[in-house]
Amino acid sequence: MVGKPATWEVEVFFDGDCPLCRKEIAWVQGRDRSGKIRFTDIAAPSFTSGPYGMTHQEFMAEIQGRLPDGTWLTGVEVFRRMYAAIGFGWIVSATRWPIVSPVLDWGYKAFAKRRLALTGRCSLENAACRR
Repeated sequence: MVGKPATWEVEVFFDGDCPLCRKEIAWVQGRDRSGKIRFTDIAAPSFTSGPYGMTHQEFMAEIQGRLPDGTWLTGVEVFRRMYAAIGFGWIVSATRWPIVSPVLDWGYKAFAKRRLALTGRCSLENAACRR
C-alpha cells in the first residue's frame, strides 16, 4: 500500500545457509515480539539481489541492513540496529564507545572475510573463499 509507513525499524539481510547466522537470527527473531525487524534470507531460492542494486557477492561479503527510508547499513551497525530494536539499547550504546567501536568493526570485518571457511562452506569454486 502506497504511503503506508513501515512497521519495521530495520531490515536485516542474512545468510540462511550460514549455521552461525541462522542461530543468531533465530535467537533475535524469538525476541522480536513487536515485529520491529524485517528478516530477509539472502540464501532463499526466491531472493534476488538485483532489485536492491547490489550483487549477491556484495550481500555475502558482510551483513547488510536497510532502514525504512531506504538508507543502507553494513557490518556492526546492522547488529546495533537489530539489537536496539529488541531492547538491548543499553548494550548497543557501549559498542559506540571510542575504543570499543573500532575494535568491533575490525573484528567483524575479519570474521566476515573468513565466515565461509569458519563455517565449513568453502569450495574451490567459491570466489569468496579465495580472498
